Amino acid sequence: MGDSARGCGEVSGVKPLHVAVLMGGWSAEREVSLSSGRGVAKALDNLGHRVVAIDMERDIAAKLTLAAPDVVFNALHGTPGEDGAVQGMLDIMGVAYTHSGLTTSVIAIDKELTKQALVPHGIRMPAGKVVASESLYAGDPLPRPYVLKPVNEGSSVGVAIVTDASNYGNPIARDAEGPWRHFDHLLAEPFIAGKELTVAVLDEKDGPRALAVTELKIDSGFYDYEHKYTDGITTHVCPAEIPADIAEAAKRMAAEAHRLLGCHGCSRSDFRWDDTQGEAGLYLLEVNTQPGMTPLSLVPEQARHVGMSYEALVQRLIEEALERKALDRGTKA
Repeated sequence: MGDSARGCGEVSGVKPLHVAVLMGGWSAEREVSLSSGRGVAKALDNLGHRVVAIDMERDIAAKLTLAAPDVVFNALHGTPGEDGAVQGMLDIMGVAYTHSGLTTSVIAIDKELTKQALVPHGIRMPAGKVVASESLYAGDPLPRPYVLKPVNEGSSVGVAIVTDASNYGNPIARDAEGPWRHFDHLLAEPFIAGKELTVAVLDEKDGPRALAVTELKIDSGFYDYEHKYTDGITTHVCPAEIPADIAEAAKRMAAEAHRLLGCHGCSRSDFRWDDTQGEAGLYLLEVNTQPGMTPLSLVPEQARHVGMSYEALVQRLIEEALERKALDRGTKA
């Protein structure tokens, strides 16, 4: 899918590589991953790389062995591409790949493990607890309003806000549609009123760099899966129109979370900010180690804001993957 003679646009001095783009898979985020993967593959092709796009199935190891790429661009979202399973396979195969490694992926996809890793280091996150879904039919685990979310899904899949006015019942009725019908356990957290913010972090030579702060404005509800990936129903304000000290605090927390978790390539941290509480109202909700690369995705948008094209972002991610692999082998990148 590429032509090494093709020009490299604004990204000069690019050495043509053979890149496999992993995409699709079977998670709830399959369609988003396919969109991310198609965008990445096109960018790599534009840069002059030789590209093979692979819709991941159970025979993925055999397909990668046959393809023998120089590097894998992991454009998978959700399990098993974001939870450490694919990372472990690629580690065993000795293949360089973009984004975070096995241990970081295992921790970051689990919201409770993420809290255990970050909160002791001063990262403010909502208090909460893991509850059995069955227990919700007997009573609320927290005072309303509160949020229920799967412990290890991304893209706001299966999130519910339980309020006094919600039609779930009080207590939640067994026939009410919600994540309790699809997951055995859920994370319950207090609902934080205010603004939805997000910060992309990119690995650079001198450490993680927070790119910008985006505010996500929606007409109603909250920033769920539909709002993330449906064109026209969410407004991205980049940079966010918030006080400079709050923007700097969010960027600082995102970069520190990236570092503490051992993220690589890029990550995206999502926040809620109660603007009546100043900096004390800023809470990190989760860290995404495989941020979307779709036309509506936030990381490419923030990269553009700081002067980095989509192609340059993709190129930087594969370069970082190869540099990290070279360091792992004890050689110079």
